Amino acid sequence: MTRPTDKIDNDLAAIQESRDLLRRAVLGQAELARMSQEQIDTICSAIKDAALQNAERLGRLANEETGYGKAADKAIKNYFAAQVVFDFIKDMRTVGIVKVDEPNRLFEVAVPVGVIAALIPSTNPTSTVIYKALISIKAGNAVVFSPHPSAKACIIETVEVIRRAAEAAGAPPGCLGVLCKATKEGTDELLSSPNTNLILATGGEAMVKAAYSSGNPAIGVGPGNGPAYIEKSADIALAVQRIIDSKTFDNGVICASEQSIIVEREIEQSVLAEMKRQGCYFLADDEKARIDAILLRPDFSTNPAVVGKTALQVAEMAGVLVPKSTKLLVGRETQIGKKIPFSREKLCPVLAFFVVNDWRAACSLAIKILDNEGAGHTMVMHSRNEELIREFALEKPVSRLLVNTPAALGGIGASTGIAPALTLGCGAVGGSSTSDNVSPLNLINYRRIAYGTQDLAEIRAKAAHDLSLAGNRAVAETVSKAVAPTGNPTEDTINSLVQLVYSKLKDQNVI
Repeated sequence: MTRPTDKIDNDLAAIQESRDLLRRAVLGQAELARMSQEQIDTICSAIKDAALQNAERLGRLANEETGYGKAADKAIKNYFAAQVVFDFIKDMRTVGIVKVDEPNRLFEVAVPVGVIAALIPSTNPTSTVIYKALISIKAGNAVVFSPHPSAKACIIETVEVIRRAAEAAGAPPGCLGVLCKATKEGTDELLSSPNTNLILATGGEAMVKAAYSSGNPAIGVGPGNGPAYIEKSADIALAVQRIIDSKTFDNGVICASEQSIIVEREIEQSVLAEMKRQGCYFLADDEKARIDAILLRPDFSTNPAVVGKTALQVAEMAGVLVPKSTKLLVGRETQIGKKIPFSREKLCPVLAFFVVNDWRAACSLAIKILDNEGAGHTMVMHSRNEELIREFALEKPVSRLLVNTPAALGGIGASTGIAPALTLGCGAVGGSSTSDNVSPLNLINYRRIAYGTQDLAEIRAKAAHDLSLAGNRAVAETVSKAVAPTGNPTEDTINSLVQLVYSKLKDQNVI
């Protein structure tokens, strides 16, 4: 009689793998936290070098596995995540005493948060691994990566490349780990484990929601849906070129890329002519309806079949015949809503086109688009009117208002002075815990050492002086007499002071 071979179920194996990786990460991070700034920087430099040496190969692997974007553009993103991010963070003080404020007798010590769970999307898989590894290690943290299932192989390979380089440069074993069993159960264990100190989530709404509901601290970012406003003072040809450059870079998978264009009626025909001249195809009503039908799934979530595809591929899927020179598919739109595909985030070279009467209408429309989806993320203006740019800056519910730049590149800090990053915070309005482009400084806690600068008698004297200047002389006199000869207030004085303050507040309708 034969017995069945014992076999561990895949979900249980994934949970065990997650626990094992986290245990090793805890041990590795404890050792990493004892390293000097020079040692940490040497490890980061090694990660950067290994990523650069493999930038083209890893970009190709990502493109081949996911079918998203362009291999050449993914290689550029790998370069950005390695070299540009490294250059930005290399001189940051992230170990030991990082700030001294002599006048206030205060100094700050950087304290790593511990073990970071890094969720990696399928749209920018290899570059996001490189970026998150650099900012995590720079801040003295270990990191365990959870791959998106459709990009698992290229993510695992990227982690292995940088892990080997990091350990050869002195990184403790366990500081860079990756879940090889990409299952929901394994990821859930990673997110909820007490050994996870912070979650760094980049991906779709469901992933970010899971991170914030895990019970552990999290930095997550929501979807982008940034409008591009071409204001009448803009250089129209240059604005159109920048929008096309942005929306075709890696076939539009960067969440900061433009999703719609807003123009004033006064320049509508000029913009239309320029867009057509530069390779944009304006869809007829029936053609737009066919594109509408494939952009979203029945539950109104993004259809992954169109993500990262070229304009020609999207058109072919929808049965729309367009010239082979077409760079972007553009559809006129007047409506905004969850069920209106062109008003939503489209991670492919497809744009909505809105026409308004003036800049005030453009301002209002941009807010409506963002409130529908993408609040807190990014929008872009093309304008030479500085006063108007400032008006928009005061009104828009975004964390990044980009001006005269391709939004995809400007949002991540490649073509602007914003911190270079591939996790873009959306602030409270977008349901995120930060509005920053996330850097090592977001992955550090600060221990503040503060020396006493005043005694109670000095505080009391200052309070009496300020209250007197403010017109509350009766309260001031009571405060100044509140110290008994022993240096402690008497019970009668305290009661008198409380009653006096209560009466004043009641008279002022405060209580």
